[in-house]
Order: sequence, then C-alpha cells, then structure tokens
Amino acid sequence: MPASRRPPPASGRARARGRTDSGRSELLTRILVAVPAAIIAVIFIDLGGLAFALFMIAVGWACLHELYRLLERWRPVAIVGFASVAGLVLAARYGDLRSVMGVLVATLPVLFLFVTARGSGPATVAMAGTLLGVFWIGLAATHGMLLRQLPHGNGVVIDVLLGTFIGDTGAYVGGRLFGRRPLAPSISPNKTVEGLFCGALAAILAVFVAGGFQTWMTQGNALLLGLAVAVLAPIGDLFESVIKRDAGVKDAGTLFGPHGGVLDRADAALFTIVAGYYVWFAALH
Repeated sequence: MPASRRPPPASGRARARGRTDSGRSELLTRILVAVPAAIIAVIFIDLGGLAFALFMIAVGWACLHELYRLLERWRPVAIVGFASVAGLVLAARYGDLRSVMGVLVATLPVLFLFVTARGSGPATVAMAGTLLGVFWIGLAATHGMLLRQLPHGNGVVIDVLLGTFIGDTGAYVGGRLFGRRPLAPSISPNKTVEGLFCGALAAILAVFVAGGFQTWMTQGNALLLGLAVAVLAPIGDLFESVIKRDAGVKDAGTLFGPHGGVLDRADAALFTIVAGYYVWFAALH
C-alpha cells in the first residue's frame, strides 16, 4: 500500500480501547462456556451415587484422552489408563480407601504386562506417561467421588468448584486490569503476580460467601476451604501449563473452541477437589 494511503497509527487510547474490547469479548466467551458446563455439573453432583460416578469417569476419560494425545510420542498405554480411572472411581463409590489403593496397586503390574506385550518403543517413558494420567487425573476424579459421599459432600463439591472457577475468572480479570509483574514467564507468560492475588481473593470470597448460605458450614471451615482452593488452583493451572509447554501446544484440546479442551478448563479443579476432600474430612473429624 502506498504511504499516502496507509491508515494513521492508532492512538494510545484506541489501542487501550481495543484491548479492553478484546478482554470483554473473551470474558463473555468464558462465561458462555462455563454456564452450561456448570449446570451439567450441578445436576450430576445433586444426583450423586452411580450417576455422579459415571460423570466423574466421563470427565476423567475426556481429560485423559487429551493428556495422552499431548504425550503421544511417549506412547502411553491408553487402555490401561482408562480402565484404571474407571476402576478407581468405582472403587471409591462401592468400596473404601483400601479398595481404591487396591486398584492403584494393581495398575502398575497390569501396565507393565501391556507394555511388555507391545514390545516396541521405550517402556519406561510409556509407563511414566500412563501413570501420570492415572495419578493426576484418576486420583482427582476419585477424590471427587470420595468428597461427594461425605456428609454434605454435594455442597462442598459445589463450593470447591465455585471457588476454583470464580478464582480463575478473578485472576484473568485482575491480570488484565492490574497485571504488571510476570508470575512464571518460562511456564505461562500471560500470568501475573497481580492476577494471582486477585484470583486468590476471589476464590476465598466465593467459598466464604457460599458457605454463609449453608447452615452446616462454619465460617472457619469456609475460610479454610477457600484458602485451600486459593493455594491449589494456581498450582494446578501451572502444572498443566508445564505439560503443554513441553508438548509445544497452546491448548490441550478443542472441545471449547478458543478456550481449549476439558483439561484446560479442569486443570485447577484437579488439584482443588483433592484438597477439598482432605479439608472437609478433617473438619468432620
């Protein structure tokens, strides 16, 4: 284009307005994605029992599928991972922690037999990649089932998820508005220290306020649960970011379009749901 016909450069105010419009658009898309998912989750949480177990298995399998695609060069044994996740959740539903441990222990020799029978490729990394999914995703789904079965577990599961996703939104908005100092530039360059603090505050307030509507939840327990969510959620987020960085991808999947896959939306919850179980178990005992 000739120089005389080039559009004038955008002013600082115009550039700022463009960033603001983009941020609002992305926030709206996040909400539109989150609302239907939240409704589905609440329905299954309320149902509990086998329905919730099957829901946790489905979510676990979706996350596991995306993870094993990221680790494809390691050649994880997907069938063992899927079977182990289902076995862990069902053991939590119909058994106890001893049953869960039994499934976990049995996974390793079964995995070894499958890798040996396959006979090609490095066995060590194949087993490591498979077990990463079992321990990270499978145990999170299992703790979700265990938490749901505790007294008032349905309400606590909702509190944890509410704190996790409101905290994530708070971190996003806080980072857009106030973000100056990178949090972990080598892992996730867009995350900021300011966003971290905004997200933590939003998570704590969300759980604390939700607990105020639950007559069986004390303020102390609500605060403790909110703190656990605030601490573990960003760790879970960064954990997945490390794996995606090593795999050389931006998103783990495409189910939610520009907002990635199931693993991208559930990464923080895979940590907070485990913390929520132990906090609530301790509060009951």
